[in-house]
Amino acid sequence: MADLSVNVGALRLRNPVMPASGCFAIEYQEALDLGRLGALVIKSVSPQSRAGNPTPRVAETHGGMLNSIGIPSKGLDYYRREVLVPYTGFGTPVVVSISADTADEFAAACAELSLPEVAVIEANISCPNLEADGMAFAMSPDTTYRAVSAIRAVTRHPLWVKLTPNASSIAAVAQAAELAGADAVVMGNTVLGMAIDARTRKPKLGNVMGGLSGPAIKPIALRMVHQCFRAVRIPIIGCGGISSAEDAVEFMLAGASAVQVGTASFIDPGVMEKIIDGLEAYCAEMGLQTIAELTGQVALDPHLSDRWLRFAQQSG
Repeated sequence: MADLSVNVGALRLRNPVMPASGCFAIEYQEALDLGRLGALVIKSVSPQSRAGNPTPRVAETHGGMLNSIGIPSKGLDYYRREVLVPYTGFGTPVVVSISADTADEFAAACAELSLPEVAVIEANISCPNLEADGMAFAMSPDTTYRAVSAIRAVTRHPLWVKLTPNASSIAAVAQAAELAGADAVVMGNTVLGMAIDARTRKPKLGNVMGGLSGPAIKPIALRMVHQCFRAVRIPIIGCGGISSAEDAVEFMLAGASAVQVGTASFIDPGVMEKIIDGLEAYCAEMGLQTIAELTGQVALDPHLSDRWLRFAQQSG
């Protein structure tokens, strides 16, 4: 049987499959063995209590779904007491995802959650930044560097930085995160979109716009993983429209060391175990000894690299 273990920085995972933050809860233990996953990524928490966005918060679309949840939170104390503890009993690395409104808030929250039972801190810098008129930190290299630097100054925990596909230059943003001290980048999050009900003539989301996820965004996410892989030396966790082992393989070939599964778990709560089983079958079929050898093979192919370079030059 092939070795499915992968390294994400200094952290070794039993396999490359984990949930995406916001698409996973402890109740999933009723549908799958959490001890089989590579890591457990908990929904983002913010330092301040917040109710979240107005309803309706979710709208189904062709090939995916829109959401505008707004990261509701009861604060860090409640999170440490009530949310974090149940995830620590499965022998699987726990990843705490943090969202904040300012770089200083990010730093303070990450310092507080740098706990022995937490394997990784995921900084969700794809959230709005009040210091830049609501624009997400990850929209620009400068604000990315500022937020990640502030976090890195207060914690030695492994730090994954979650980027947004809505940035104009994803490679430059990933480089800024790396320069500021990120151990890996998560590429990425939802694509900004909206939907309108033709009968009511109103937006389908209470917040009008929201994040599009699911199979519809997979080609975008795959392209951005490839761009990040060519731009940075730190590992990349791919995310966006992954619902099968073949999808996961594509992301790894593009440059991902591991993958996160989001929307697919709403359709099939047991899908992550099926993806792990599918990766084992894929390795057997292809004669692979280790799944990790897939990472970046497309980018490392000299013929494809030449084509990519010509395309990049022609596209400006």
